[in-house]
Amino acid sequence: MRIVVIGGGAAGFFGAITCAEANPAAKVVLLEKTGKLLSKVRVSGGGRCNVTHNCLVPTVFSQYYPRGSKQLKEAFKVFGAQETIAWFQKRGVQLKAEADGRMFPSTNSSETIVNCLMQEAHGVGVQIKTGAGVESIEPRTEENFSYFKLQLTDGTSIKADKVLVCTGGSPKSQSYGWLQKLGHKIKEPVPSLFTFNVPSSPLKDLLGISVPKARVRIAGQKLEYEGPLLITHWGYSGPAVLKLSAWGARYFYEQKYNFTALITWIPDFTEESLREHLQQYRQSHPKKTVATNPLFDLPQRLWRGLTLIAEIPAEVKWAEMPGKNTNKLIEALLRLPVEVNGKTTFKEEFVTCGGIELSDVNMKTMESRLVPNLYFAGEVLDVDGITGGFNFQAAWTTGYLAGMNMAIKQQ
Repeated sequence: MRIVVIGGGAAGFFGAITCAEANPAAKVVLLEKTGKLLSKVRVSGGGRCNVTHNCLVPTVFSQYYPRGSKQLKEAFKVFGAQETIAWFQKRGVQLKAEADGRMFPSTNSSETIVNCLMQEAHGVGVQIKTGAGVESIEPRTEENFSYFKLQLTDGTSIKADKVLVCTGGSPKSQSYGWLQKLGHKIKEPVPSLFTFNVPSSPLKDLLGISVPKARVRIAGQKLEYEGPLLITHWGYSGPAVLKLSAWGARYFYEQKYNFTALITWIPDFTEESLREHLQQYRQSHPKKTVATNPLFDLPQRLWRGLTLIAEIPAEVKWAEMPGKNTNKLIEALLRLPVEVNGKTTFKEEFVTCGGIELSDVNMKTMESRLVPNLYFAGEVLDVDGITGGFNFQAAWTTGYLAGMNMAIKQQ
């Protein structure tokens, strides 16, 4: 049995290794159109590789996927974060969890993961070919024997009994044309995991300043997310923005990335409790200068920036603070409006929302419901998670399921 895996990323390697390991008699060939293997694995997490997330309950883990949550719930029960940790541990790679739940190799180097996958692929006999792009997949039947003919970009063709497509996400729907020809529906691809560009930001001079917990809400929508927030020279970033961008990917695309975001710098306060707190502080510290004495553990420069937005003069003391300026400060702390105009891809960790419609795929086996013996895994599917190791886990899980089922399913 000859199995061809298209795509040399995380899902492709995991699918190829799993299949070859489960069925040593199968000939598994992995094709990668570029000269680079596991490129996203290398750059993930700033070169540390955020392998998965320290959440061992499949039903909870699946809630971190704006697309694919329901379908992945059962898949994670078969091969989830716990199995991923054990898989790498068995092969000599220890993973460690950080305070925010992200898991990295204990070496803090993505090369550890790359080397592990490469060694494992070679060890189980996976044949790897780079510079081998696939132009088309054609199902054929001859004398009651079904197979696939794969036309490669170099003009050659190869035959396969089963094919696993792990070509990743693409920003253009045309990139999925060769799969549409087989009858598969494509959910329009749009970007996910990006930062907000705010050219007119009143705080753009404060680049590099971050707060551990802020809430970002989209005006007129139910979209919001709470988490660390970072001010950049182009706008806003950090987990609160990145995770919100994933949940609102389609809405932001429809708005052409022009919308109003409202930032709450102190999400533990309501307007009522904040007003009360400021009143008490004013009574306790009447002679303190407002602008130079930050409250709520906010960074000095950020606090000064917010007092400027509230039009509070530099020398004003709490006892002298006019009511209108107090109201403006409350607005700036709880609902600072920022006009978003554009986005920026977060480092090299671009993720696509969209791809093969999940209704076309048996998510227990990853086999196409339309074309027998054709499988999908990874980001080519309309599955994506928020930042924090969730997209890699989807790759390991879907790759594993596809690999196991390709290995055991009879012709």
